[in-house]
Amino acid sequence: MNNWQEIVSPKTPLSPAFPSCALTDLSHFGLIRVRGEDSRTFLQGQLTNDVNAVSADRPQLGSYCSPKGRMLGSFWMFQRDDDLYLQLPVDRLEALLKRLQMFVMRSKVSLDDASEELARVGLAGDCAEGLLPFAPADENTSRTRDGLTIIRLPGDRPRFELVGPPQRLGDTWRELASRAEQTGAEFWSLMDIRAGIPNVVEDTAEAFVPQMANLQLVGGVSFKKGCYTGQEVVARMQYLGKLKRRMYRAHIQSDEPPRRGAELYSPSCDSGQGAGRIVDVAASPEGGYEVLAVVLISSADADDLRLGDAQGPALQLLDLPYDFEQTED
Repeated sequence: MNNWQEIVSPKTPLSPAFPSCALTDLSHFGLIRVRGEDSRTFLQGQLTNDVNAVSADRPQLGSYCSPKGRMLGSFWMFQRDDDLYLQLPVDRLEALLKRLQMFVMRSKVSLDDASEELARVGLAGDCAEGLLPFAPADENTSRTRDGLTIIRLPGDRPRFELVGPPQRLGDTWRELASRAEQTGAEFWSLMDIRAGIPNVVEDTAEAFVPQMANLQLVGGVSFKKGCYTGQEVVARMQYLGKLKRRMYRAHIQSDEPPRRGAELYSPSCDSGQGAGRIVDVAASPEGGYEVLAVVLISSADADDLRLGDAQGPALQLLDLPYDFEQTED
């Protein structure tokens, strides 16, 4: 157990409820650090988002695709000092880091795993702004002072991520832990689900084109920046194709959590690829589970979706915080 884990190990059981002021260790995400004078040029040719729009006060969602346009991973990108960071589920970090390093060639770029050097903490609730030393006022903005980066994330309540060296962040954690209830990774997943933000994990890697997971609706795809890996497929779907699947939020009344990547059934589905797949899942405070799922639009319109097969629990579709109207970026 490293020093950071000793700091954040809960002294009392993690809150099983839905606390109004929640503190979360975000070690289930990892960090890829990208540095060097060619960093932006290199990443611009690899990722779906507009890397040049990322700044010290402007983080951005994005993804890394295969040549077939399927997402290998998704991430938040942010800047600290002169370095760029990609934060993504830890089970995809090694594969994406290795793949990106393959294409560095002669570029003046270095990539490494910075997960142990910088700790990550989430704080959510109406309490959050008052407990932080400085808090960005708007969603999708960030500030860095005295070695601490605070990012304001979208959500159905004020939500922030704190990033900094473990020793620096450890003092902040101890102070926050006396005022907020400590929750686990599942709580943060619920916050992402309610914000309509997809996280690609090992079980869903290469399952979705970015538009299927609504990434273009949350600023994670640029259609104006030029070529990147998988761009031809992504652009073709945007301008020449018809989107047949998109991501929905839903509730499933079930005693067991659905598995990420689990298939969905719909009697109205006429596709050989099935009605859809689960993207993310978290326990709901109302019972059962809330999920994000990429679903065949015709099956969502028919409202006859079930988990697994015809005998599986039904999906009750819920609102997302954005509409499905596509905009060009």
